[in-house]
Order: sequence, then structure tokens, then C-alpha cells
Amino acid sequence: MSNPWSLTSWRDKPICQVPAYPDPEKVAAVEKDLRRYPPLVFAGEARRLKKELAEVAEGQAFLLQGGDCAESFAEFHPDNIRDMFRVLLQMAVVLTFGATVPVVKAGRFAGQFAKPRSADTETIDGVTLPSYRGDMINGMEFTEEARVPDPSRMIQAYNQSAATLNLLRAFAQGGYADLNQVNQWTLGFVSDSPQGHRYQDLADQLTESLAFMAACGVTSDSIPQLRYTSLYTSHEALLLPYEEAMTRVDSTSGDRYDTSAHMLWIGERTRQLDGAHVEFLRGVANPLGVKIGPTIKADELLRLIDILSPANEPGRLTLIVRMGPDKVRQVLPGLIRAVRNNGRNVIWVSDPMHSNTVASANGYKTRHFDQILEEVRAFFDVHEEEGTYPGGVHFEMTGQDVTECVGGAQAITEARLSDRYDTHCDPRLNASQALELAFLLAEILKEGRTRDRNRRRAIASS
Repeated sequence: MSNPWSLTSWRDKPICQVPAYPDPEKVAAVEKDLRRYPPLVFAGEARRLKKELAEVAEGQAFLLQGGDCAESFAEFHPDNIRDMFRVLLQMAVVLTFGATVPVVKAGRFAGQFAKPRSADTETIDGVTLPSYRGDMINGMEFTEEARVPDPSRMIQAYNQSAATLNLLRAFAQGGYADLNQVNQWTLGFVSDSPQGHRYQDLADQLTESLAFMAACGVTSDSIPQLRYTSLYTSHEALLLPYEEAMTRVDSTSGDRYDTSAHMLWIGERTRQLDGAHVEFLRGVANPLGVKIGPTIKADELLRLIDILSPANEPGRLTLIVRMGPDKVRQVLPGLIRAVRNNGRNVIWVSDPMHSNTVASANGYKTRHFDQILEEVRAFFDVHEEEGTYPGGVHFEMTGQDVTECVGGAQAITEARLSDRYDTHCDPRLNASQALELAFLLAEILKEGRTRDRNRRRAIASS
């Protein structure tokens, strides 16, 4: 892209999904305050993530990205952070065993406070108000006062993100992530799950592997790395005044990093080639993601890749595919071929959540577990057929025992959705459903490895 980039060049571009703040001077004052605040993450951490993602791009690692649809001020609690951390670790261990490669963990937290909406307003009982756009922007309550966008909410989002990161770093480095402890949690899930017998074999293999390692002297006491883990943060970079205010110049490289998260992504609704979100993100050095829906064309995708990753650097850009299972099989192969044939380095990730949202008979938005799994299977099938690497998965999930998605081993029905429907936006997998999905993905990954091994043997013997 020939046009020069600056920290504010996005302000001259068309922009979508922006709140209509009533007081621009108050917005400017909040931005000024945020520019003085410490970074939430550091440039070196973002560079380390990019290096790990480069291994994903080369088929040597796997990306697990998951967390809340939209973080909440009201539900901010250390137990909720702990439970999300815990289920992500469990999923990562199971997927590591299935893929036999390291799993890079990126949470949708410590910044996922803003949400795009399909309409600027919503109407209930004849009353029309601005849409709820996430706690960073306005309140969920359907009142005129709550729905007025308030820039001071950016400060609260920053403070909650800082506290969340503080606790996550303590969990990751303080022994809570000990591999043996994570395995014990997972064994508890297997023994309690109605379908646990399906996963018993893999769980037993995990236990045997840890026992073998211990017999060889490889324990968390002798190898500190078994007690620690790396966990990165990510969110949709939707509210650009906040993202601009959080962008800093790295003193070691001179590059600009958006220090609100390690990884930022652009949504399906804001990925316009000439739009403000693409303009802003192209200038920061963080690893980036883009949500890709079924309407994108190959030439548009190639132009988008070239704008966001002009150096074609492995690990820089992740394409997060959200199409629904049928469209994945119809549309994704052509996109993969275009990207591969033109030599672009990207990571392909499946987001099986967003195109599988439906309305239940009792009026709740929900997602069907089997349909989520079907989209993931379609994603893996297409990559196997194309000879490319399925680099990861992206889930909306929670560590809580909510009833928002139907199906799974718990057999949640539409009639039970109201039992604990706590989401502020879209339905999330609960902890049990998320871990069950990880076991099923591990089976898919193992099956893929077996087929690859058999093909190599057949070629060697021919």
C-alpha cells in the first residue's frame, strides 16, 4: 500500500461500527488519559507470539483461541478468570496430545469488551434505542440512559483488563498450570461426563505418558517448564480510539505495537479494504487476525493479505474462517488455492461459532454443538483435500456451567436454555462442552496423523 501510515491516518477513512458519542471533547479527554497509562502487554511478548505463530504457519504448532463473546463489567470476578484459564489449559493439553505439536493459547479476554452489531438500533415494545455494543461502549440495560455511549467506560475496560492480566500471569507462572494438575482436572471431567467412556482411552494415554516421564525423572520439580505456561491475550480491535491510545513505540525496534493485547483481529463487518480498521491495523506490528466469511472473493482476500502483511512474514496474519459447514466445503477450497498459488504466508483457523447462531423456539439465540463440530470437520476435511495445514480453532466459550448452546454430552435442550443463559451477546460453549469438543478434535487430529503416516508408508513402499 503506497499511502503513508500514521497513528491517526485511520481517521480519514470510512468507518463502520462506531458509537455516536454525544460529547467529542469527553472522548478526547479519555484518549489523552489512556495515552499516559502503562501498556497492558509488552512488545517483546507480542514478538514471541508472532514467532510461535510462525511455527503454526509452518505446520509445527496449533492455535487454540477462545474466550468470552463479550466481557462483562458486572461478571468480573477472579473465579470466572480462573475457570476460563483452567478450561483453556485442559483443552490445550488434550489438543497437544492429539496433534503431537505445541498448542499456542490465545484467550479472548482482557480486552474483548466491544461488539459489532447488525443494526444501530433495536426496538422492544415499540421503544427504539441504540444497540448494545459491549460494556466498553454502553450498558446492556434497555434504558435510554444506559444505551448512551460513554467514553469513560474505556477507562473501566482498561482497569479490568489490567487486573485480569495480573491474575492470568500469576496463574500461568505460579504453579496453577502444572501439567499433572491439569491432567487430574481432565480425568475428573472424563469420569463425570455422560460420554466419558469415549475419551477414556486418550485420557489413559495422557496419564501413562506423564507416568513414563516421571519414571525418567521428568517432573515439574526437575523441569520447571512443566509448572508454567504461556498464555496470550487477543480481542477484536473494534473501538479504534481506544486502540490508538494504547499504541506505543517499542524502544528496542522502533516499531509501533498496540499494547492493549498481544494479538488483534478485524471482524467480518469491518474488513473493508479502504476502511478505517484495516488502515489502523496495517500499521501496528502485533500479530493480526481477520474474520473471513463466505462472501469474500479470492482477489479481495489477496489484496487484504497484502495490505495487512506486506512483508509476507509467517506468523503475522491469521485468517479466521466463519462460514458454516456447507459454505466451508463450497467456498474455502478456492480461497486456499488462491492463497497457496500466490505464495502468501497465512494461518488458517476455524471459527465454527458465528455462522451457526440460530433462534430457538423459546426466543433465545443458541448454537448447536453438533453443527459446531460439523463445521470444524468440514474445515479439516477441506485442508486435507487441498494438502494444506489447518492451523487452529477459535471458540466463544466460558469456564462457567452455562446453558447457552444446545447438545453435547450434557444434552442441553432448548427448554433448558433459560436455566443459566448469562451471555451479554452471543451464546457460548460451557466448560464441559468446550472440553468435550477438544477431545473430539484430538480424535480428528489423530486420525489425520494416521492417514498421513499411512500415505507416507505407501509412497515409500511403492
